[in-house]
Amino acid sequence: MKSEQTTCECEHDATEAELLARLDEQLEGYDEKPGALIPALQIAQGIFGYLPESALKRICLRLKKSYSEVAGVVTFYSFFSTVPRGKHLVRVCLGTACYVRGGRNVLKAIRDHLGIDVGETTPDKMFSLEVARCFGACGLAPTMTIDGDVHQRVKPNKVDEIIEGYRDRGRPSEEEL
Repeated sequence: MKSEQTTCECEHDATEAELLARLDEQLEGYDEKPGALIPALQIAQGIFGYLPESALKRICLRLKKSYSEVAGVVTFYSFFSTVPRGKHLVRVCLGTACYVRGGRNVLKAIRDHLGIDVGETTPDKMFSLEVARCFGACGLAPTMTIDGDVHQRVKPNKVDEIIEGYRDRGRPSEEEL
């Protein structure tokens, strides 16, 4: 099997056909392996930056799986996205501890600062916003993550400073996470 790719290698000038060809190349031999669906989806998301319908259909054909099975896995795991994401992924915890300790106020501050709602991406494609139910850091509530970096005991008045610290950063490599 080829090595898995989880960081975006999408090329803004590449055509969809070129990206699908790259996907085909990376998926060589996956149709023979049990449990290949999630790695195949990770590879596709690494190539496209998200999972467009054309990539999902290609994976269905290559792995001989129904579209409903593939789409079900994509919608189950929050790691996967069927819409383009921004350069930086912002997640706010709204699990019980974070919610009670002000997580919804942190979320409002982020929405106000970025001008987007949950599930959206800023027009400049810098930030996408998602909600999570628990980061396992309840004693540090409320928490948020940006590109996997955990920010603890977040105060709404510090959100702007935290987010702006990521504006000029590139996406971290898998080794940095």
